[in-house]
Amino acid sequence: MAPIEQELRAFVVENFLFGQDGNLRNDDSFLENGIIDSTGILELVSYLEEQYKIEVADQELVPENLDSIANLARFLCKKLALPAQAPVLATYGGWRPAANHP
Repeated sequence: MAPIEQELRAFVVENFLFGQDGNLRNDDSFLENGIIDSTGILELVSYLEEQYKIEVADQELVPENLDSIANLARFLCKKLALPAQAPVLATYGGWRPAANHP
């Protein structure tokens, strides 16, 4: 499992599954499995924005981006790799990985 997926899984398990991963697979839908509700999505987005210094636009608040660990990881990698994001990152001091992120 990639480091970003591990970080995302750890956040979801700690904050929404109370430390019990319950055999959560990376492609399990958060909404269909009752893991995260609409309020939880807001908490998840807040975590992404604070942890990775990104901005999640309203039009990006869709299941294809946020409804599983796999979707989150793809979305996050895409956001972090955008060349147009470089000036924004410089403005906010740049992306700082979590302690366990290479």
